[in-house]
Parts: sequence; C-alpha cells; structure tokens
Amino acid sequence: MSKPMGLLEAARAFSNGTLDRKEYIDACTKRADEVDLWLKAFTYRVPSEKLSIADEGPLAGIPVGVKDIIATAGILTTNGSKIYADNVPDTDAEVVSRIKKLGGTIFAKTVTTEFAWRSPGPTVNPWNPEHTPGGSSSGSAASVAAGIVPLALGTQTLGSVVRPGAFCGVVGFKPTFGSIPLGGVHPLAQSLDHVGYFTRSIDDAAYAFGLLSDVGVEASEIDDLANGIDTGVRPKIAVLTPSFAGDMSDEQKAAFENAIEALRTAGAHVEPIDLPASYWEGVKVCEMILAAEAAAIHAENVERYVDKTSPQLKDLVAQGAAISAPKYIAALRMQTELREQLPKYLSGFDAALTVPATGEAPKGLTYTGDTHFCALWTLLGVPALSMPVARSANGLPLAIQLVGGFGEDQHLLQTAKWVEQNLTNPFAEA
Repeated sequence: MSKPMGLLEAARAFSNGTLDRKEYIDACTKRADEVDLWLKAFTYRVPSEKLSIADEGPLAGIPVGVKDIIATAGILTTNGSKIYADNVPDTDAEVVSRIKKLGGTIFAKTVTTEFAWRSPGPTVNPWNPEHTPGGSSSGSAASVAAGIVPLALGTQTLGSVVRPGAFCGVVGFKPTFGSIPLGGVHPLAQSLDHVGYFTRSIDDAAYAFGLLSDVGVEASEIDDLANGIDTGVRPKIAVLTPSFAGDMSDEQKAAFENAIEALRTAGAHVEPIDLPASYWEGVKVCEMILAAEAAAIHAENVERYVDKTSPQLKDLVAQGAAISAPKYIAALRMQTELREQLPKYLSGFDAALTVPATGEAPKGLTYTGDTHFCALWTLLGVPALSMPVARSANGLPLAIQLVGGFGEDQHLLQTAKWVEQNLTNPFAEA
C-alpha cells in the first residue's frame, strides 16, 4: 500500500489550496474501486455522481465511512441484518447530521457484524486477507487502514472500536460514554453503547473528537484542535496488567513490554499498579448487562424472524432472558460503583497503559477476537484508544491501549500524542 493521506493532512491541504476537494474524493473512489473487490469493507457505496462535496466547513472534502448500524437518510442502512436488507431511513443519525453540517461527505456504509454482535460480515484484514479485521466495526477499521477514507465511524459495546483498530493497525478511539450522541444508532445495549471512530493518527483522532463530540470545542481554525494537544510535559502512566493476561500471545507480551521500556527511556514516569479484583470481574458484569439489554431489544426479532437471525443473536437473547431483574440491577449498581471509584486508583496518572487484544488478528473470518481486554473500559464508560506499535511475524499489527479518566478525553489524547511521538508505528508509512 502507498501511504494514504490522513484526515488533518487533507484538511490542511484544502485550507492552503494545495489540494482540490473533488480530486481528493475522486482519488479515494479510485482507491475503493481497486481495493474493495477483495477487502469487502462496504455494504453500500454512494455513487460518484451522487457524492455531495461541500466547499466550506472543517470536514469539507473529507469522505467518511459510516458503520451500517448508524442511520443515513436516503442511504441503505441494513444494521448488518437480513431483516433490514432494504431499509432506507428518512432521517440521519445525530452524528451523521453533525458530519454533514461540518461539510463532510458520506462516502459509504461500512460492514458490521449483525446488529453489532458476533455474526461476522465478509470484510477481511487489509494486511492479510486470511485474517479477521476484528468486529463489530470491521468495515470501518479496514477502510481506514486500507487508505480508502481518512475517517470512519464505528460503535463499541464491548470492544468493537478499540479491538478492530488494533487488528488493522490504525487508531481506534472510543470516547467517554455519551460524548458523541447515539440518536439514530441501532442499540445493542443502551448502558454500554458508544459511538467511536477510526483514524490514521492521534492528531486526526483529536481533530475528529473536537468536531464530533459534545464537549464544545470550536473548530475555528484548521490546526487548533490538533496543535492544542502537543506537549513537552512527560506523562505519568499507570501500567495495568489484567488478571487474564495469560491469554496474551508471546508477541503481544513482547510488544507491550517493549512499549513500556521505550516510554521509560523517553522520560515518562511509568509505574505498574494493581486494581482490585472486582475491576477484572467487571468484564463479566459488562457481559451480563449487554445480554440483558440486548434480549429486551432483540427478543421480538429472534421470535418473528427465525430464518433471518443468526445463531449468535439467538444465543445472546436466550442468555439475556435468563438473567433475573435483581441480577441485572445489581450489575448496573456495580457498574456505577466501579466507575465512581476508578479515580482513586488512577489519581496522579495521565493515562493507563494496557493491551487491547490477545495479540494479532485471529486467522479466519468466523471469529472477530477476544473482547476481554476492552470490555472493562466500556463498562466504565471511560475514553480508550488503540494504536499500533509493532508488527507480528505474520506481518499483522500489534497494538497498545491507552485509557483515560471519565470525561478526560482531551487529556487522554494529549498523552497519547506524546506516546505516539516516542514509539515506533511500523504502519505509519504504509
């Protein structure tokens, strides 16, 4: 792959007149024509003659991929389900409406697993088509990694942004719960669903966060959002090793340890800390909440559309239906308690460093990967992101995960920028 242009790089080029918006989108279209025959990242691409290209706005000229559980007015939105195979919404999801107001071009709908659960679509990993891109935001992660679009929306209810970002070698950012509106996004579990996105760098992730979130950052100047995260302050980073770290591959362990050593050498204060066992048990709490809420949402679908729903969705609904109301309420209470207590353990740290996955993307397309390394941070609703730091023996990305405090997205991005500057990304020039 030749090095594709990033989000902020393209925005700056539009601003200074060195890049024509239509020519750029034409180039992205050509790239899609060449690559998506085998990548299979899209459920629907807007025909070239119907692409709306704005002249003004911080996203004017930027083609955006939209996960196919996010409503797009007048554009097919299947939710990854046979039930919605012909569904064309009348209105946009709130985040899509925001993108359009900012001048962005809705380029395509990206492949998702069925209702963002575990029945995979056809998308392959851009670095090795015999491996999964991860899920459920498979098409979004793959399309950014393959250089088709510089920004693509995803969602995360367990690990569906951070993990595919790690598997595809791009930045997968899940902001604080609720910071990007969920209106018009098909729910899986309302207490856990997040809108996130994929970019090729931390600068790009920061730029997108300022534009798409509800934090009120003004995009008055093209460079403000990204330049504002640069810092010379050496961060204090807490290293968190999950209780199930034994599930990591040797390559993932080595990538993690090498990253820790490189950050220490660069001047960061890096300190291992332990969380109470209740936090790692929170992964099961997260799965319980998801199953209970998904059962309420999808029970009618699996009952009415037996031939149009997957075994995975049927199993999820059955699991959720078996959870009693007292157990569900207790799980929600634990979610709140763990979230409220987390600042006590991370006090004085700029971010927590951990891993996003067991290792490289699994071989085959039937399994999208282990969610355990991401689920706790989804349960707590705190911002989390993955970034690539190494290449496996099979040529696939290996990544780290950085986690911030609830509502401290910009500070996390600032810390991640420092980390990015002091670690090697073997996929940066690809």
